[in-house]
Amino acid sequence: MINEYQLRVLPAQAANEQSLKDYISHEKGLDQRTIHAVRILKRSIDARQRTIFVNLKVQVFINEQPTEEEYTPTLYKNVSGKPAVIVVGAGPGGLFAALHLIEKGFRPIVVERGKDVRERKEDIARISREHKVDAESNYSFGEGGAGAFSDGKLYTRSKKRGNVDKILNVFCQHGASTSILIDAHPHIGTDKLPRVIENMRKTILACGGEVHFKTRMDALIIEKNKVIGIETNTGQTFHGPVILATGHSARDVYRWLYANGVQLEAKGIAVGGRLEHPSMLIDQIQYHNKNGRGKYLPAAEYSFVQQVDGRGVYSFCMCPGGFVVPAASGPHQLVVNGMSPSNRGTKWSNSGMVVEIRPEDLQDPSLQLQACEPYPNSAEQETEKLMSRKDLSATDGPSILGMMHFQEKLEQICWQQGNMRQTAPAQRMVDFTRKKLSYDLPKSSYSPGLVSSPLHFWMPQFISERLSKGFLAFGKSSHGFLTNEAVMMAVETRTSAPVRIIRDNQTLQHVTVEGLFPCGEGAGYAGGIVSAGIDGERCAAAAAEYLNAIK
Repeated sequence: MINEYQLRVLPAQAANEQSLKDYISHEKGLDQRTIHAVRILKRSIDARQRTIFVNLKVQVFINEQPTEEEYTPTLYKNVSGKPAVIVVGAGPGGLFAALHLIEKGFRPIVVERGKDVRERKEDIARISREHKVDAESNYSFGEGGAGAFSDGKLYTRSKKRGNVDKILNVFCQHGASTSILIDAHPHIGTDKLPRVIENMRKTILACGGEVHFKTRMDALIIEKNKVIGIETNTGQTFHGPVILATGHSARDVYRWLYANGVQLEAKGIAVGGRLEHPSMLIDQIQYHNKNGRGKYLPAAEYSFVQQVDGRGVYSFCMCPGGFVVPAASGPHQLVVNGMSPSNRGTKWSNSGMVVEIRPEDLQDPSLQLQACEPYPNSAEQETEKLMSRKDLSATDGPSILGMMHFQEKLEQICWQQGNMRQTAPAQRMVDFTRKKLSYDLPKSSYSPGLVSSPLHFWMPQFISERLSKGFLAFGKSSHGFLTNEAVMMAVETRTSAPVRIIRDNQTLQHVTVEGLFPCGEGAGYAGGIVSAGIDGERCAAAAAEYLNAIK
């Protein structure tokens, strides 16, 4: 017999199966000798009061043993010789699109500008060690995309629970811990996610698909408003409909699409910095205990949101027990991001702290950026090239690509403030709110190093003033959070895509170009690993339907 129960227990009682057997036996009046196993189905932590509870949904196996798999596997068949679909990008959108194409009986050809996930590690280490950014292999580009070395958080607010569960089960099938099926805020971890991604690639190859690394899409092949393939930097061309899953940092793709008349629209983003506290302090605040999380609780998380002067100010991509990393995708840029290993065991916890910016806000004088020296291939020079085309309006570029140009210029200014290295400009949290230069900085997880800088002065007032007011509000709602033990690092700009590649809501094809399926975060239709995976599967299903219709 299998019984299901909803339990509300103390952390020590939720710590292991024997403790749960003891609790269930006592509370439910069961003979413990008959309880052969307890399987946790869902787990969340309730830290709203001083006494912390763990909410559990469990299956109790009475006089029988569990036999079925803890996850639901997907059957992938061999698709050698089947019609091909080109998948541009091997991030979560592209990988899940490729796997779902196999389910649908089509052969994915995955084209990735960066290196495989293991080779990427060397280039990423070089950023911290030598302050050199490889424009094709970094935290944004390469197998696994930005998510591979950016924490592996799988939490999503998507209402499509069936699709979410499918994504999590596929991750488990490829080596992720089944705990991601249980936890309210599932997380694989930066240290474990690369192996899972490798296994996904192995599945694609074993089923007859292709994966091409160091192969950048340079152009779509379009004939009579129909995509029939792509051209690449290697000289190879690949033919078939295209799922475009290039991620939110592939700015060359946005420029090419715009210059070649593929319809885009401006989209809002959020910009700010990355705030780092000692993890013990966050544990003390969130768990209402001077001793922190203790033996049985995980590193504490937090989430803040506040409306300030008509725009949202909020925490983004919170990384408990993690570290801050340099996330630029090219030279003359400085971008910060956060990640956590699977055990979330470092001395620091960090989060993006960002301000909502809408396309119309770019006209606000307080968002204007100070002049900075142009560099080769800068936003300004690339825009000038586009504007020189006679068939383009002189106003379309700035309005559609304006948010991207703003990102680029702010990242360039930040790089200059960081001594033209990957050394991050930083300021203590209270000093930032008081517009005071920090004369020293706390120890930090950011390995390239920090340099004291007046962020309040050189960041656009539109951002800095709202962040400051947001910090004051967060400090009032969470005593101890506003502190000079915390340090603010600049700049966080890659929260989402700065444009949207417009597609039809039903067919998921581009609104004017047949056979092109904009996908995931880079297309403006997702916001994280799970939502990108869901969108990848949707685009794969749409591409399969498209090919079936034209047979």
